[in-house]
Amino acid sequence: MSCEFTQKAYAAYGVDSEAAKKAVNEIPISIHCWQGDDVVGLDQAGALGDGLQVTGNYIGRARNFEELKQDIKFAFSLIPGKKRLNLHASYAILNGEKVDRDAYRPEHFAPWVAFAKELGLDGIDFNPTFFSHPKMKNGLSLSSPDEDIRKFWVKHGQACLKISEYLAKEMNSHCLMNIWIPDGSKDIPADRLTPRLRLKKSLDEILSVPYDKNKVIVAVESKVFAVGIESYTVGSNEFYQNYAAKNNICCLLDNGHYHPTEYVSDKIPALLAFYDKVALHVTRGVRWDSDHVVLYDDETKEIAKEIVRNNATDKVLIGLDYFDASINRIAAWVVGARNMRKALLNALLLPNDKLKELQDSSNFTELMVLNEELKTLPFGAVWREYLESQNVAGSDWYEQVKKYEQDVLAKRV
Repeated sequence: MSCEFTQKAYAAYGVDSEAAKKAVNEIPISIHCWQGDDVVGLDQAGALGDGLQVTGNYIGRARNFEELKQDIKFAFSLIPGKKRLNLHASYAILNGEKVDRDAYRPEHFAPWVAFAKELGLDGIDFNPTFFSHPKMKNGLSLSSPDEDIRKFWVKHGQACLKISEYLAKEMNSHCLMNIWIPDGSKDIPADRLTPRLRLKKSLDEILSVPYDKNKVIVAVESKVFAVGIESYTVGSNEFYQNYAAKNNICCLLDNGHYHPTEYVSDKIPALLAFYDKVALHVTRGVRWDSDHVVLYDDETKEIAKEIVRNNATDKVLIGLDYFDASINRIAAWVVGARNMRKALLNALLLPNDKLKELQDSSNFTELMVLNEELKTLPFGAVWREYLESQNVAGSDWYEQVKKYEQDVLAKRV
């Protein structure tokens, strides 16, 4: 199918497919480092836990910084468009130094900065790691009634603010610092308010540290439940949305962190009515927050539509968050990231102004008809044209991954 044919097919609906291909390439996607090593991290604090699970034992898990960098570099070579790197604090490069998370410093992440610059990435995002640590006492961190424990995690959050500021300055780009904690209760709690008041106090103390708000965008991420905290989550959606609004910070929406009948695609425009920035962790929950690889499915497409049709590509900060150890980890990275980019391209190829006009004029019949006609346009051909324009492998990319598995991953024993 020729490029001229696809251009004409979309032009018939008032869409410039060439402009769409250029625009999608400029939207940064923040890709998470933790898919490559099953969220083990590099600081050796302890086994993964505290509401998180990774299933599977596929060959080739990255076991150290060098292997993780190698895998990220290869995966990124198969992913088109602007990319950012999303780090957790547990990926600090300590080089044998005896330092705990409450005292991490920017220099512990300097090797990551050098790597990101080597790859020409758009920036680095950061997450304090409030899990998988001996000081996660009784599954509580910032909401702990143990003042020593609570203070330890406050200091960790404060240290992460300074690290995030350093990352932003070094990369000459904003750094999204996202706070998620696994605090909650396995069974019905006797007190739902007091832990939230302690969490509020802890967040206030973290944010009391001066930082450049033009460089660091602080976000808070809610969750319905997790393993071991099925009955009560301290950091609920209502708590964090109110806290973010009152303190002029950002809400992060993870589309695996809500009830299965809720849709983040609908929440995005609701928050855009009130917030300058909205952050995303795009994932795929199967019955619960199971962090499956992002597919080119209906919700992923709807999320992208809400970003594009609301002219919010500079307001919605797109990140990915999933981890699957039952399949090739490189392939998981590539599939998820390419699908997010694919969904954004699909959204850019829609006559969004025309669709809005039909809705506003209550012409619902034509709106339905047009939406159905758009589904059969040659999107796949435009996607292939886009990949070719970026010198990125097309549908045969998995052959490269299989060779990498044979030559590199299979030898990690």
